[in-house]
Amino acid sequence: MNLRLYLRLAWRNIWRQRRRTLIVLLAISLGMMLMMFYDGLIAGFDQAIYGNAVRVLGGNITVHAAGYGAKTGQKPLLPLANDAAIVQAVQSQPNVVSVARRIETGGLASNRKGAFPLAITGIEPDREQTSSLIAKNVTAGRYLQAGDLDLALIGRGLAEGMDIKVGDRFTLAGRGPHDQLRQRTMTVVGIYDVGLRDIEKRSVYISLGEAQTLYDLPGQSTAVTVAMQKLGQEPPVIAAVRPSHPTAEFETWQDAYPELTQAIDSKNGVMDIFSFIIMVIAGIGILNLLLMAVYERTREIGLLGAIGLRPGQISRLFVLEGAMIGIVGAIFGVCFGLLCNGIMARVGLDFSSYSSTTDYMALINDRVYPTLGLEHVLQRTVTIIVIATVAAFYPAREASRNEPARSLHFV
Repeated sequence: MNLRLYLRLAWRNIWRQRRRTLIVLLAISLGMMLMMFYDGLIAGFDQAIYGNAVRVLGGNITVHAAGYGAKTGQKPLLPLANDAAIVQAVQSQPNVVSVARRIETGGLASNRKGAFPLAITGIEPDREQTSSLIAKNVTAGRYLQAGDLDLALIGRGLAEGMDIKVGDRFTLAGRGPHDQLRQRTMTVVGIYDVGLRDIEKRSVYISLGEAQTLYDLPGQSTAVTVAMQKLGQEPPVIAAVRPSHPTAEFETWQDAYPELTQAIDSKNGVMDIFSFIIMVIAGIGILNLLLMAVYERTREIGLLGAIGLRPGQISRLFVLEGAMIGIVGAIFGVCFGLLCNGIMARVGLDFSSYSSTTDYMALINDRVYPTLGLEHVLQRTVTIIVIATVAAFYPAREASRNEPARSLHFV
């Protein structure tokens, strides 16, 4: 019997009991739709939480001078050669929101309340303002400007720890290029609040010009930071820029903050288990459907055997029916999932009331916009078809074991 005839028979057989088949297809479709919705929602959360966290912590991509990686824990002041050329090359790439030069080092902020170890970052405020979550969350004073001298932007956590406010002064000390101590009295120009007190307590921002003067790096920078539209868009940019700047070290947020990557991977692993359980439940429905079909079509199975079909051919027919149910269910599920996620992607889901539950939830500005949920759609579809096919093996075995003579006399 050729494949075309197998397909015709299988397609006809699965629609014999329409109501029963539709119930199983509905279960599979709803399972697929729920998985796509969850994938889309989690991807939206990734962008809303982890994407914003990356912007607070430094950017999707950071470019340093050669040798920086070996001393990254010390935040060495290694001038980045051709930093302006790197900025220009990155700006021409798609999906880049902003690219700016920085000077990054470690130091201390001190006043009558004590000394606080922190990271000192000289930034180009005009370049970073459009993509900076910090710039959008200045709650007192103002954001930095390019010409600011002896002025610093600090976080709410540090302001509370040092008991200072806008207009107050403190001493900022840091290591110079040759580890010499450099310090200056700074005035607080603004205080930002992103809801991450630990991070806010360990960061101070000054203008790049001020940092160049303070650390004797005229016209230079130690890093170029790149903010992307979405997480995961970094590799093409690095691949395009690296050949023209082979000595520079390119670091993505996955490299700089592995704990964020681990959190995303753990969450995806939980979803894979959840998806498998849903599909096993749907597979039980397919198993029941085909077992009922074996008992209801006993005479027909006997007739197929009587006209020359071997047990293996009868078995393959039932397996094909199971696979076909899985394919049809997956197709409907993808369609429903795209429709649901398409609506949610436009409307968004309001999670602002949960912003105080955890530190990272505070990074959700207002609404979470799910994606279409296509991140794992191939994996989900294959899983459904495999489980549907496997669920058909036992009914197929039972059908192939029927004796034609006995089956033809079955009432």
